[in-house]
Amino acid sequence: MKKIMFSDKYCLTQAVLDGTKTMTRRLLKDGTPLGNWEETVKRLPYKVGEVVAIAQSYYTIGKTQYDKFGNGVPGNSNKMFTRAELMPHHIKITDVKVERLQSISDEDILKEGVWQYPNLPMFYISKSTGYAPDIAFPFAREAFWYLIDKISGKGTWESNPWVVAYEFNLID
Repeated sequence: MKKIMFSDKYCLTQAVLDGTKTMTRRLLKDGTPLGNWEETVKRLPYKVGEVVAIAQSYYTIGKTQYDKFGNGVPGNSNKMFTRAELMPHHIKITDVKVERLQSISDEDILKEGVWQYPNLPMFYISKSTGYAPDIAFPFAREAFWYLIDKISGKGTWESNPWVVAYEFNLID
């Protein structure tokens, strides 16, 4: 089984677990063939129908791990070093598409972890639990621009790279 990581700094793991984030975009790796969908799909890390573990640190899930000498393992605090089969939550990939980053629709932006104030034309990014509005924007695209540049590096939005967009459902 594979695992997938979401930003904890911007509460995206929690948004997936709450069911409010149901889509993620990932930059295509250099050399991914475009133009031939079958060849492109072969190179993508996740496929439609695949069940993928949501990476969380062992401390977060309440299952601290130790090596044979009784020392804490790196996965206790860093989800990069966790094992997928020990993760309690999973998503199922329901759709995959490849597009330019700036081709994202406003509907998809709201599936990506950008929230809209109830009954207001304002959008925000959360950096704290409870989705308290930390950074607000008048347009959904501006909010997503900010978020993607924070997660994937400054200038990502402006460079308009090819991305793979995964849509998914939380299954447990």
